[in-house]
Amino acid sequence: MIDIKLLRTDPDIVRENIKKKFQDDKLPLVDEVIALDKEYRESKTRAEYLRSQRNKISKQIGALMGQGKKEEAEEVKKEVTSMAAELEELSAKETELSEKIDKIMRVIPNIIDPSVPIGKDDSENVE
Repeated sequence: MIDIKLLRTDPDIVRENIKKKFQDDKLPLVDEVIALDKEYRESKTRAEYLRSQRNKISKQIGALMGQGKKEEAEEVKKEVTSMAAELEELSAKETELSEKIDKIMRVIPNIIDPSVPIGKDDSENVE
């Protein structure tokens, strides 16, 4: 299976490889994986941001409770609850995207070694 980093950094190599294998029907998969991967990474970044915010806010709740400001603490708890719901959604989305990416990546052919001659079938093999 091809490394996703290669698709991110140099998708043209992968496209060229697909053409060399005469599997042009798989060319759209490269762009599809790139788009899904971008969405996956954006979702992951958002989730990491929310987790860090949740941790900061959780510390505030403890401080507010210690100061006897229970009403303010309850308001802040509501924020944490909404963040938790969004984190659950993002987690499900990440899992779904990851599975889609993996499924497509298994279909994209590996890179051919440069020493391998290119031919449509066995009749064009070099002896």
